[in-house]
Amino acid sequence: MQFLNFISGAWVAPDTGKFQPNVNPADTRDVIGEFPLSGAADVAAAVGSAKRGFDAWRRTPAPARGDVLRRVGDLLSARKEAIADLMTREMGKPLAETRGDVQEGIDTAYYAASEGRRLFGHTVPSELANKWAMSFRRPIGVAGLVTPFNFPLAIPTWKAFPALLCGNAVVLKPAEDVPHTATVLVEILLEAGLPPEAIQLVHGDGEAGAALVSHPDVALVSFTGSTDTGALVGETCGRLHKRLSLEMGGKNAMIVMDDANLDLALDGVLWGAFGTTGQRCTATSRLIVQAGVHDEFVSMVAKRADAMKLGDGRTRGTDVGPLVNAAAVEKVERYVAIGTVECELRAGGGRATGGLLDRGFFYQPTIYTGVKPGSRLEQEEIFGPVLSVVRVNDAEEAFAVNNGVKYGLSSSIYTSDVNLAFRALNELDNGITYVNAPTIGAEAHLPFGGVKQTGNGHREGGWEVYEFYSETKVGYADFSGRLQRAQIDNY
Repeated sequence: MQFLNFISGAWVAPDTGKFQPNVNPADTRDVIGEFPLSGAADVAAAVGSAKRGFDAWRRTPAPARGDVLRRVGDLLSARKEAIADLMTREMGKPLAETRGDVQEGIDTAYYAASEGRRLFGHTVPSELANKWAMSFRRPIGVAGLVTPFNFPLAIPTWKAFPALLCGNAVVLKPAEDVPHTATVLVEILLEAGLPPEAIQLVHGDGEAGAALVSHPDVALVSFTGSTDTGALVGETCGRLHKRLSLEMGGKNAMIVMDDANLDLALDGVLWGAFGTTGQRCTATSRLIVQAGVHDEFVSMVAKRADAMKLGDGRTRGTDVGPLVNAAAVEKVERYVAIGTVECELRAGGGRATGGLLDRGFFYQPTIYTGVKPGSRLEQEEIFGPVLSVVRVNDAEEAFAVNNGVKYGLSSSIYTSDVNLAFRALNELDNGITYVNAPTIGAEAHLPFGGVKQTGNGHREGGWEVYEFYSETKVGYADFSGRLQRAQIDNY
């Protein structure tokens, strides 16, 4: 089946005439469909349409915009299971996870709907008599959204729903590995009553993404992806004076202290490291363990990791699905080769093969001990099911190891010491810190994002994202009937 872009209120073939197959990573014989490989002309058409859409959509009252998103939430709720199934088929993670992915979209829709009545400004006293002073929020223009493969529904909704609620028009360029989910999302937005030119969908690879980011009529860009690509996006947007939100890499650590509940920490690290096959920016890719429990805890983790069941995420009992594509497998293999030389392999270390696994991109949950701070395995984002274990002597050393990377997204500490837990909240240099929980698990009504090379200071989710997708305007109303000069006439 051949799928299309959505541009200027219609489903259209790409100007390039090129398509690429979208395959099931658990069984590459299963082709979901052929999706456009769009180019600059497709992006230009989408942006032109979005400009027209913005002129109409921005005049719709914000509560009415919220009503559209509330209907989107209702439609996502009604179709949750079907969307989860198609998402698992498209990118591989088990159904329990894709159901959660859809639920994030539902939560984001309902939260955004309520924000339509809470786009607050401020009314403040003027320093002059018979004069009012106030601020209010207004939309910006066309928003270019570039989204990754690992959360095919949730992350597009994190970006698109606040952008739309604030009155902007959206051009969405989803990751080329998950175009079907994005297509279904746009269909639902249209069914819910969103004006057709307020949303554009352009499929494709980096060529389409680069054209979107650099288009002069795209006023703001939100990008989630690798730090290297994010740097290029930042250079382009800086040169063109675009508003930009970057959400990039992570090298997240879970700290386990001697006084931790080890059974609780065990469940946490397995979920944090191997959920979504390690393909999360918040994945637990480093395990920092205090010396007193190191050997015992590592043995517990390795035993459970070896017992995890790999397979098609739509099959009951599957713990870990495939990596998203062949390139992801090859990247993991490169890091495993490094780890095998420098560290001790405690679990996994190779492709998962045999039977149905031979048809997909499966890799064993892999654990290395003896990983040294500063080494490549400890420093670089792998984006796969590889856990690097670092032994430390005390909390000070654990905090230093956590903070000693260029990323700063998520962190975690397991301890029964409440004082140490609050020290960790203060001292771990991350945008998110969990106490007695793994490094993954964002909630839609809280800001999400990191520091250092993880991002550029903006946040997804929660109340802060609405400030990114809108701008403040200040208004003064002087009803004194005479010229009043602030700072001059009063003092």
